[in-house]
Amino acid sequence: MKKALLLAFIILSIGTSKAQETASVYDEKLAKELGADDYGMKHYVFCILKTGTNTTATAEEKSKYFAGHMANITRLAKEGKLAVAGPFMKNDRNYRGIFIFNVATVEEAQALVDSDPAVKAKLFEAELTPWYSSASLMEVSKIHDKISKTKF
Repeated sequence: MKKALLLAFIILSIGTSKAQETASVYDEKLAKELGADDYGMKHYVFCILKTGTNTTATAEEKSKYFAGHMANITRLAKEGKLAVAGPFMKNDRNYRGIFIFNVATVEEAQALVDSDPAVKAKLFEAELTPWYSSASLMEVSKIHDKISKTKF
């Protein structure tokens, strides 16, 4: 009987400590700063960059456009317009990368895409669609800066 009570106590203790570890504390100030709704979510625009139609650019031109592409990504992130960006690994769909724009409309995102030198040069083409996800994505850039030794 004592063993059964002890086992029950241990199980309840583990369950209670796990529940306390996973319980979240709502931070109203942070939610407002990030533009979160009651679910902690917000609207973004999701962009898939695909290989564009420009197949004649020289290596030197591509290098120049990609340098401008990276500078544009940095600028948009600093302005708070870009939540996440990154390349795809080699694939058979011609997917090159993604952007998750911190804007409310596809039209706003299109204007941001149009500011990218690699898109202007048609090295990439963009597909845009509204997207709903965690407002916490806006914190990714701050965290990334803390964990990256080498900067672009």
